[in-house]
Amino acid sequence: LGMVFRSEEMCLAQLFLQSGSEYDCISELGEMGLLNPSVSSFQRRFVSEIKRCEEMERILGYLLREIRKASIAVPEEEASPAAPPPKAVLEIMEQLQRLEMELSEVARNKEKLQRNRLELTEYTHMLRITRTFIHSRSRHEALGPQYEEFPTLETDPAGTGCTGMQRLGAKLGFVSGLIHRGKVEAFERMLWRVCKGYTILSYTEVDESLADLDTGEINKSVVFLISFWGDQIGQKVQKICDCYHCHLYPHPENDEERADVMDSLRTRIQDLNNVLHRTEDYLRQVLQKSSESAFSWVVQVKKMKAIYHILNLCSFDVTNKCLIAEVWCPVSDLANLRGALEEGSRKGEATVPSFVNRIPSNDTPPTMLRTNKFTCGFQSIVEAYGVGDYREASPAPYTIITFPFLFAVMFGDLGHGLVMTLFALWMVLTEKNQKKKRSDNEIWNTFFAGRYIILLMGLFSVYTGLIYNDCFSKSLNIFGSGWSVKAMFTSHQWTNESLQSNSLLTLDPNISGVFIGPYPFGIDPIWNMAVNRLSFLNSYKMKMSVIIGVVHMTFGVVLSVFNHLHFRQRYNVYLVFLPELLFLLCLFGYLVFMILYKWLAFGAPDSRTAPSILIHFINMFLMQDADVSPLYPGQVGLQVFLVCVAVMSVPVLLLGKPLFFYWLYRGGKGLRRHRVSLRCVQPLISYLLSPEEDGAPTPQYDEDEEEGIEELPSREFDFADVILHQSIHTIEYCLGCISNTASYLRLWALSLAHAQLSEVLWGMVLRLGLRFTSKLGVIALVPVFGLFATLTVSILLVMEGLSAFLHALRLHWVEFQNKFYRGTGVKFIPFDFSLMPSIFEQDGLM
Repeated sequence: LGMVFRSEEMCLAQLFLQSGSEYDCISELGEMGLLNPSVSSFQRRFVSEIKRCEEMERILGYLLREIRKASIAVPEEEASPAAPPPKAVLEIMEQLQRLEMELSEVARNKEKLQRNRLELTEYTHMLRITRTFIHSRSRHEALGPQYEEFPTLETDPAGTGCTGMQRLGAKLGFVSGLIHRGKVEAFERMLWRVCKGYTILSYTEVDESLADLDTGEINKSVVFLISFWGDQIGQKVQKICDCYHCHLYPHPENDEERADVMDSLRTRIQDLNNVLHRTEDYLRQVLQKSSESAFSWVVQVKKMKAIYHILNLCSFDVTNKCLIAEVWCPVSDLANLRGALEEGSRKGEATVPSFVNRIPSNDTPPTMLRTNKFTCGFQSIVEAYGVGDYREASPAPYTIITFPFLFAVMFGDLGHGLVMTLFALWMVLTEKNQKKKRSDNEIWNTFFAGRYIILLMGLFSVYTGLIYNDCFSKSLNIFGSGWSVKAMFTSHQWTNESLQSNSLLTLDPNISGVFIGPYPFGIDPIWNMAVNRLSFLNSYKMKMSVIIGVVHMTFGVVLSVFNHLHFRQRYNVYLVFLPELLFLLCLFGYLVFMILYKWLAFGAPDSRTAPSILIHFINMFLMQDADVSPLYPGQVGLQVFLVCVAVMSVPVLLLGKPLFFYWLYRGGKGLRRHRVSLRCVQPLISYLLSPEEDGAPTPQYDEDEEEGIEELPSREFDFADVILHQSIHTIEYCLGCISNTASYLRLWALSLAHAQLSEVLWGMVLRLGLRFTSKLGVIALVPVFGLFATLTVSILLVMEGLSAFLHALRLHWVEFQNKFYRGTGVKFIPFDFSLMPSIFEQDGLM
């Protein structure tokens, strides 16, 4: 249980892995997730094996892309497959290469068939459309030369019946094909400029959209027919078509040839469709069969690569018979570590088993805190501020309660908390299905990762909503009000005339029978109708925020004593912890006492004569009584005493620790004579060795060792640095107690803001729909309620919830954790195969 409140004890271990079984040993360790292999240096003896794994990863990436392209799901196994033995690596490699060759060949054939089908389809459209061009020109020629295009070029002015180009020996030619629709205008201009108008261009857009095999885009194409005279013009036209990437096809000379070509194209297209359909079926069968083993292959290859990467960190001994590695390991898992090495040696059939030795070290170990799916979210909140120092008290167990509670104080609403709870409960109940979906939405992944945090925040918001008696800005009269309006009417003998003439009437609690008693749980619902409701809630929530803040900070200061005792720094208990606690309690703890005393000592009859706590708190620092009635007898004397104690604790906090260090340094040579306990001296040794490093490691000694040390370090002790460091800490703490207490007033401010915003949303939106009394009012209420629900979720739940979350985060990081938590450690990241799926997602393989 102590591991929850403090990081686990770590040790530096030296592994001796025998040749032949090192692969199986590392595989067993990866399944258990025990080691942090960041200590050893690179040796790179297994580079070829890693290259082989990278080649298999490349093939698997190609395979998964083809599987996704075919819209085939990859089934995932619940149990992660183990790393294959080294003998099976070549077999998997050969199988993957054979599969890649087969898929590549089928894919090439499929692409070739699709390209041929596309060309034949384009040819068919070209023949169909260019036929209309020829027939339209024939009609123009039958009408006479005056209807022809370019009559000066095509007809003979002497009327001999032949054209001028024919008399020059030029031959009429045709170029036909398809071009992208966006290139038609530029293509036409280029033809006119280059060919000087000696061409006739006809074009029409194809009705069907055709796919480009190179880019995969579906584009509109245009069929064109170019008529020209002469070979030189034909060569220019051919070059222009090549520049614009036109798809050219031969043009038939007459209708009979065109009909034969069309029939041939239809037959070939039908044959290609049949062959392409069979090819796709075969490719899908291969991919379907491969998808069944794809997940196992990916996991096995990743595990193999990780194992060889760890083996590259190991170093060979002089005999090259074993590998040596230094790793960090939890002390509680040493027995499991030895068992894993024995199991790996057994699987590897090694004649000499692998073993582990624990070695001493003065290096600071990494910080390890075991978490589960419930506590990992709260641990992430703490580590976002900083990873805790080794064996430092962890704030995470306390954050599980305090964080959602402080959030709920600012977000207190029964209705909103219930909606948040139901949303989080749905995520918790469907977490297995949500994990399998692996959404790429970062916002959704953030919400899902903090589902248990949201669940507790919603439950605590339901509780504080009942305390505030606030549900969508309305109060719930569950137990009946503690005020009797009927008794007030009877005592004052109010009539209907008095009620109509007075818009406001005051309930006097001094009259017998009007105030029955306090509401059993939370705030009385009658305050929701009171004119001074806001003033009452202001006073109530402000005092509540001060009480919660002082208790929270005091708890943080108390937790620091556990760090002092664990690290054997007992002088910090007397010279740091006690002055800090006295300063906080004598000033702000006394403020909490006055608030509670006033609540208990003054009731409804004498509530108006109760003195102001703020005035008394100010007079406490001025040490005077400005004609203000005291809260209790002997108040002035007690306040003077508390102020004196708080003031005297400041010089103790400022000078106590530096003077103690100086005294130890001056008496260093006589430590053996004075038999100073090593438990007290060892923090000074660490400080003197590295005074400029605030986080210098503390040497490990036996707890029962009481003998003195032989000699202190000869490094000069700088008293100015010590006093400067302690002065900064003292000023920061004393001023922080004031600013941090004021910072907790955000609980009051955000709570009132949330309640007022909810009330405004109710009054300006939903009340409009409730005003309709006719039958059409029911129809109008539907869109009004939809608008109210949308604004409630988007503004009050999401935006206000995020604001309250960030403020609660700030209160924990700054006001609470800085009292005992440094957060300058290094996180323990084990070699664990269970972390591999996240690596797959980063690499794009899963």
